Amino acid sequence: MEKLEDIIWEKVQIARHNQRPTAKALIKYLFTDFLEMHGDRLFADDRSIIAGIGLLGTTAVTVIAQEKGVSTKEKIEHNFGMPNPEGYRKALRIMKQAEKFGRPIIFIIDTPGAYPGIGAEERGQASAIAINLAEMSELRVPLLAIVLGEGGSGGALAIGVADETWMFENAIYAILSPEGFASILYKDVFLAKYAAAVMKLTAEDLYSYGIVDLIIPEVKGGLHLNIDYSFSLLKEKLLKKVPELKTQDIDELLKQRYLKFRNLGVYEEGSK
Repeated sequence: MEKLEDIIWEKVQIARHNQRPTAKALIKYLFTDFLEMHGDRLFADDRSIIAGIGLLGTTAVTVIAQEKGVSTKEKIEHNFGMPNPEGYRKALRIMKQAEKFGRPIIFIIDTPGAYPGIGAEERGQASAIAINLAEMSELRVPLLAIVLGEGGSGGALAIGVADETWMFENAIYAILSPEGFASILYKDVFLAKYAAAVMKLTAEDLYSYGIVDLIIPEVKGGLHLNIDYSFSLLKEKLLKKVPELKTQDIDELLKQRYLKFRNLGVYEEGSK
């Protein structure tokens, strides 16, 4: 019988698989007439964050996504999906625009974490993430986050405060990578497999805690083996959920968003 830590480690590997579709592929599948916007109007255009406007069916939505890239050239261009502060500031600029025009926002999360370079720290990485967290908690439009592959640390949460959080079956979402967890807690990076089992980073674990609201199924072996199957299921769910969120009273939506992230006894393990 396969050990639990082996099963979970396989999910980690699938989430990181080189052939796993990235945000660009998901945007192309879900939205029509997508128009990308660039720059934070302060420093630069961070290519690890793709942000713009598109149509989900007949509903205009704002899309903010983390892009890892597929080829080596693209991975370098998109900084392997690790945003700098200007990426998060661009995301916030587009969020505020969505709020102004009343457009729902769909976030696509796929990052190992925020970029930890010296330049990023000098330009206020922690501050950019913290400001996004505070601003998203009060945005007066519906917010829906989808964890596509990796959801790493504050780098993921900086576009992850949402009314609904959905995850693909083999995606992972955690405070940091299993390797980082193992090196900090156990002083041994080679215990990453064991750490992954301890961290409760799978979609099933997070669903049981009420952190994730819906799991999008994948075929055995991973999303890259049958993209249409999972993407079509996701689109079907979105076409129902986004209009539903739009009809909700915005003050009640904000109240429920607050309660969800404060975890005031509303969500309990196994309550779903």
